[in-house]
Amino acid sequence: MTTIADFKVTTNRGEELDLADKKGQVLLVVNTASKCGFTPQYDGLEAVFQRYKDQGFEVLGFPCNQFGAQEPGNAEEIQEFCKLNFGVTFPLMEKVDVNGSDASPLFDWMKKEARGVMGTTAIKWNFTKFLIDREGNVVKRYGSSDKPEAIAKDIEKLL
Repeated sequence: MTTIADFKVTTNRGEELDLADKKGQVLLVVNTASKCGFTPQYDGLEAVFQRYKDQGFEVLGFPCNQFGAQEPGNAEEIQEFCKLNFGVTFPLMEKVDVNGSDASPLFDWMKKEARGVMGTTAIKWNFTKFLIDREGNVVKRYGSSDKPEAIAKDIEKLL
């Protein structure tokens, strides 16, 4: 059986991150964008990260430019924007595709594990969220309009 521990990703600093190192943590994996109507969710993501990080919780942000070209910047510009505008301290990864032939293998796996509305695997927009349990399994997918604060109860159940 595949878990998140079977994947490696690249941070926004170009370093490889083995997600096996995250085993034992509860994760919220999110595809993000800096110029989206949902961009203010960075505040909520940072708030839940700060609230639960000492209990073994982490947010992993994956910038994505596939929806309306709303993440045009490079890694440094994205990091600076998130820090200055939203005080983001949770880790950001390199920009990825979440749909299509060049989609990140991690997102392909998560989409199959937690399908969207009417069984679709495609991600519809920025700020789709996947909640991962301590064993590395996808527990639930949340849509763009699901605010991070509303996910807090589900996070608490896994901690």
